[in-house]
Amino acid sequence: MAIGAHGVVAGAMLTAMNHCKFCMIVDGALEVQSILETDDFMAFLDHRPVFKGHVLLIPREHTVTLPELPARLRDGFLEQAQRLSLAMLAIGAEGSFVALNNTVSQSVMHLHLHVVPRSADDGLRGFFWPRKKYENDEEAERYAEMIRAALG
Repeated sequence: MAIGAHGVVAGAMLTAMNHCKFCMIVDGALEVQSILETDDFMAFLDHRPVFKGHVLLIPREHTVTLPELPARLRDGFLEQAQRLSLAMLAIGAEGSFVALNNTVSQSVMHLHLHVVPRSADDGLRGFFWPRKKYENDEEAERYAEMIRAALG
């Protein structure tokens, strides 16, 4: 069994990674404006930023969604997200918007976290999702209970 540069068994995963834009970035096959590189993570400027300075943070190891992120990488991923969020202040932002998608609306099927510089007057209002209301407190409690049960 061969272990690839991403630390995974070669074979079926190799085919998926060959088509993954972010794995190509990790391997140096695609150029990006690199922001940080560690043994486990990379961050680079998004080529279609919401605002200038918009950064993407990825694990070097091919991982599709946050639930699939190996436990050994969780703390480091959040640590790098915190560092990037603070770095937004150095480029004149008042704060940041930090987000990721899991499968739905995920433009690249490789885990990536967006860190977007924000200012009170940047023109971004609200969020792009339609908002729903619970019919009543009982319905809200049913949803809360289902989520608590799923957490164990």
